[in-house]
Amino acid sequence: MCNLIFDIDGTLWNTTEIVAVAWQEAANAYGKTKAVITADLLKKEFGKTMDVIAEDIFTDVPSSEDKKTLIDLCCRYEHTRLHSITHEVADSIIFPGVKATLRDLSEDNDLYIVSNCQKGYPELFTDKSGTGDIINDHLCFGDTGTPKGETIKALMERYNMSPEDTYYVGDTMGDFEACTIAGIRFIFCRYGFGEVLSPYKAINSFTELKDMFS
Repeated sequence: MCNLIFDIDGTLWNTTEIVAVAWQEAANAYGKTKAVITADLLKKEFGKTMDVIAEDIFTDVPSSEDKKTLIDLCCRYEHTRLHSITHEVADSIIFPGVKATLRDLSEDNDLYIVSNCQKGYPELFTDKSGTGDIINDHLCFGDTGTPKGETIKALMERYNMSPEDTYYVGDTMGDFEACTIAGIRFIFCRYGFGEVLSPYKAINSFTELKDMFS
């Protein structure tokens, strides 16, 4: 039995089209930025902590306090829009094979989520994907206030995980670097948002994990 920890965006699903609309609405409502927010822009930013994303996107907002207020507003708009999507829409943005593969993996492994997202986002995924019963636990930047590597370590300490039996599945160089900090092996999803040159292993489809861990 292994501990499998998953990233969300670019690994389990792709919400960038929906989130871009929500964030643009929030930015327009706040009125202190002319930022143009697109799905392609978010694909380059997802995986970073929320404070870093705010710095990258809202470059015309000089106040750190305003940036924090704005990114918090974006997250609220995002949560409302994602919460309202139907399960049919959710199925269209979840990567192929994710739901069935997670259920297969859960038979012989313990499954977790660690993300640099805000509080409530992991629960949105598990609710919309119907996987809440097989994800043992989750931690995110909104919970810990720390970068992903430290958040992974916190989860590992909580469950006394051995690095030898723990793997992280993600899609960006930031995920790879987080695994280096946590001392665990990284499995790279080539279909995601980033590029990693030397992961422990790489997959072209999420379903390939069944052969690795079943």
